[in-house]
Amino acid sequence: MKINTIKMWVFGAAVLFSAFGCTSELDDYNQEKLGGPENFYADFIAVVNPLKSLQRGLQSDYQLYPNLSADMYSGMFSTATPFNGGKNNMTYYMMDGWNNRIIARQQDIFNYSITIDNAAKKIYEGIDFTGTFAVKTILKVITAARVSDSHGPVVYSKYETPNANGVTDFDSQQDAYNYFISDLSAAIADLQKVNASTGNIEDKSTLKKADLVYGGNLAQWAKLANSLKLRLAMRMSYADPVKSRQYAEEALASPAGLITDNADNALLSVGQSELSFIIYSWGDCLIGAPLMAYMNGYNDPRLSAYAIPATDNQVAGQYIGIRQGIDMLDGKTTYGGFSQPQAKAASGDYFSGTNGKMKLFTAAETWFLKAEASLRGYAGAGDIQTNYETGVRQSFGEWGKTAEVTTYLTNTTATEAAYVDPKNPSNNINIGDTQLSTITIAWNNSDSGERKLERIITQKWLSLYPNGPEAWAEQRRTGYPILFKVRKNDSGGLISTNEMIRRIPFTTDTKTSLYNYQQAVQTLGGADTGGTKLWWDKK
Repeated sequence: MKINTIKMWVFGAAVLFSAFGCTSELDDYNQEKLGGPENFYADFIAVVNPLKSLQRGLQSDYQLYPNLSADMYSGMFSTATPFNGGKNNMTYYMMDGWNNRIIARQQDIFNYSITIDNAAKKIYEGIDFTGTFAVKTILKVITAARVSDSHGPVVYSKYETPNANGVTDFDSQQDAYNYFISDLSAAIADLQKVNASTGNIEDKSTLKKADLVYGGNLAQWAKLANSLKLRLAMRMSYADPVKSRQYAEEALASPAGLITDNADNALLSVGQSELSFIIYSWGDCLIGAPLMAYMNGYNDPRLSAYAIPATDNQVAGQYIGIRQGIDMLDGKTTYGGFSQPQAKAASGDYFSGTNGKMKLFTAAETWFLKAEASLRGYAGAGDIQTNYETGVRQSFGEWGKTAEVTTYLTNTTATEAAYVDPKNPSNNINIGDTQLSTITIAWNNSDSGERKLERIITQKWLSLYPNGPEAWAEQRRTGYPILFKVRKNDSGGLISTNEMIRRIPFTTDTKTSLYNYQQAVQTLGGADTGGTKLWWDKK
């Protein structure tokens, strides 16, 4: 099914309420589908249910996106499954039928937003849903930012306003980022206003029923929005340093505050984590070699929370990942016994099959963002060493390893470990190879600015686990952490092995849809390949 067909079908569902010609028909619909008029109006379920679906949509089709793309490129995950005969995204052969889910998922989420708007307009006329709409905006920004960080140009501001010929234009990534910041700023103001009000009872009640992250806590949503603003501001640091500073300093000074403690972490309750069956039932996702190399070298106490020891006879009991972009040999028969990922946080199992969590934003990320802002001299960022060390401490707290953090932070000698592949020694990365980092853990004020940045981002990357999309974006922006290059490059020269993959190309579904693909390529500023850098990728 083409993208435009999906969009039109869901939009039709969104406005179904306007199709009823009289009150009796609407009442019949309420009784049959929603449990009667009193339930329909009292519980606001025509807004509650699609908002729940919108949130759950963030992990839909998780294997195709982000697991078989951003997760793998981040260095956190890998696979022993030789999909498409071993020629696939991991070897830089772009899989059209996988990568089309990036925009498809955005469309599902944005169309749920339209459903909510129409329900509010057609059914709950006169009810002020300002807080609920602000939360919806934040979720749309999270969604669209991930699309943009994968493809570059994104349909965002013009999603509901096609041209006269029915074709919908893209925003350039530069324009999109400014729209994201503007929309987050407006959402913060709205959430603060509603939170301070004694009114908006229906609005607050609706959000309390629908919110799968904070259970209706408006102050926490404002912190999340402001923290996201800081994230996006720092992403712009090389591409637009003036606006990066402006937006970051606004976020740092905002009375909304930031997510600075694990109690405010944004964790989306998803019920069954899709990773639970991708990893443990299908065996299609294992841990990444770079992640294990850093954690083994650092003797990182979080290792047992992130991964399961290998069962393969040659490496039994070790924490060992699979290098990306290699010859899989006999696939799972060869590498299937290497370490599996897990995510056993202090607050619960993120990969649970019954009570899973999707990590949107945590306190550690805020402190590492502040550390980088301090390095860049942004006002209000605070002391760089304090920020850095607090980021590590918050991450250790997230994973229940607080007791070991002081020893970790004072380690001045540990570096990334060498990688040894017992199945194929040609995949080994030995000490002295430039693909291994020499960055240590303990803060050193006498280091150069660049070495300080590597230390900040390397620890930030470790703390972001298992958020592959954010980790991949930051690795491309900064060049850190240093990751292993693919050994098998099936891109046909479109992606440089040394430069590594920079983006995910648009797929056939987009090229043949009512999205303005030619305009997207023009705003991209380069060929529609995995080797073209995004707007913010300017270092």
